[in-house]
Amino acid sequence: MQKIIIVPTYNERENIVRLVPDLLALSKNIHVLVVDDNSPDGTGQLVDELRATHERVHAIHRTGKLGLGTAYIAGFKYALEAGFSCILTMDADYSHQPEYVPDLIAQIESADLVIGSRYVPGGRAVDSPFARRLLSRGANLFAKLVLGLQARDCTAGFRCYRREVLESINLDAIFSDGYSFLIEMLYMVQRGGWRVSEVPIKFKDRRQGASKVSRVEIFKALYTVARLGLGRVQQASHVFAGSVK
Repeated sequence: MQKIIIVPTYNERENIVRLVPDLLALSKNIHVLVVDDNSPDGTGQLVDELRATHERVHAIHRTGKLGLGTAYIAGFKYALEAGFSCILTMDADYSHQPEYVPDLIAQIESADLVIGSRYVPGGRAVDSPFARRLLSRGANLFAKLVLGLQARDCTAGFRCYRREVLESINLDAIFSDGYSFLIEMLYMVQRGGWRVSEVPIKFKDRRQGASKVSRVEIFKALYTVARLGLGRVQQASHVFAGSVK
């Protein structure tokens, strides 16, 4: 399986200079695609320098900070058009450790989407502030209750998809553009009947730079869950109404 790892970036120069070589060292079959949102710190230029010396490094340069969700969609489309069959996503800040990439790839042999999870046995959050852990737990519980999601870590961005899964989803129809994109994607995958699996990881707080999770992103996530939940209820109501006629 040809594999590519999509890494969205915005001001991640200090991390990406180490992360890309670390990922390339995992296997000669792994490619890395950096989707940079015109980072003021020069992340995009640094990636181009890496690309000049590593043929397995790819880059998409966008005009500005357009959101995590749209960065993933741009990366998915690039990977599908290039013929990759195993498509991974991860953060650039080392909260997702490269050492777990082989575990996700191994599990995709018996699943359609694999999530690097903090909340299955063996997984945990390391050095993460209590408020952030509480927020993550609350968001996951809310998403699971409202949307019926079966995965334990619904908001994790450390994932491995089979190309067939992404081909089955109308990516342009996904409304969410921030971190809530992760919840909506998982909802679409589960609704499509694809097999979802989780492998344990130790989630570490970022090494360098500032967190991108803002109050606006939290509000967007709540809105996304509520919007999808309403659609789920309406769909169930139509099915019930049809069955009683």
